[in-house]
Amino acid sequence: MRYFLELAYFGKAYHGWQRQPEASTVQEVIEKALSILLQETIEIVGAGRTDAGVHAKQLFAHFDVEMELPAEMVFRLNSLLPKDIAILDLFPVKPEAHARFDAVARSYEYHLVQRKDVFTTDTAYWVKKELDVEKMNEAAKILLEYRNFKCFSRSRTDVRTYNCSIETAYWEKHDHGLVFHITADRFLRNMVRAIVGTLLQIGLGKIEVQAMHEIINSENRSEAGASVPAHGLFLTKVEYPKSIKG
Repeated sequence: MRYFLELAYFGKAYHGWQRQPEASTVQEVIEKALSILLQETIEIVGAGRTDAGVHAKQLFAHFDVEMELPAEMVFRLNSLLPKDIAILDLFPVKPEAHARFDAVARSYEYHLVQRKDVFTTDTAYWVKKELDVEKMNEAAKILLEYRNFKCFSRSRTDVRTYNCSIETAYWEKHDHGLVFHITADRFLRNMVRAIVGTLLQIGLGKIEVQAMHEIINSENRSEAGASVPAHGLFLTKVEYPKSIKG
């Protein structure tokens, strides 16, 4: 049987989602807990690969097992996992359902604060200078006009295409800071952090709004802004067609 796990994690202690040699990752920790509970080696496949320090409010992963799992499996699994990883749900899906390839949309948020806040040290980026949010939103709208986002991707990557379909991209004022919301069918490695870094350059008045066109058309990572720190980034939602459920 194939099962989907719905989970959340606070990424500070982990070197990202994907299993790596000699580094603690979210995938590895969950696989170890599942393997202990089910008394067999379990490998899971995630909906995406978050970088080191990035958080997830919702992420899905699938795995295969011979037996039907009991309802209390979520409680038992959470009891084995550390406090910064939580299993939210566990449910059977069709045998061919795939956590990564069947996802139709993914949403991220990037949080920043504009005054020193001791309670958001690990969850928001502190930007000390004033920002022109109106210009940042004008530039964010330009993203919806394009499909090729090579300029925001890590240079060393194994993707076949740099095309992504961005559905929404906008800044929202929140308390004493801002939240950037973005939803697309897929994202490239480092893409959201590079986009935010570029929008901040516009908000700080270092480049003009219309420069976003030139940056995207260049397909050159060095033309875009520097990536913002990982700790302000959250994967917030992964969407699937209803047909995946068993």
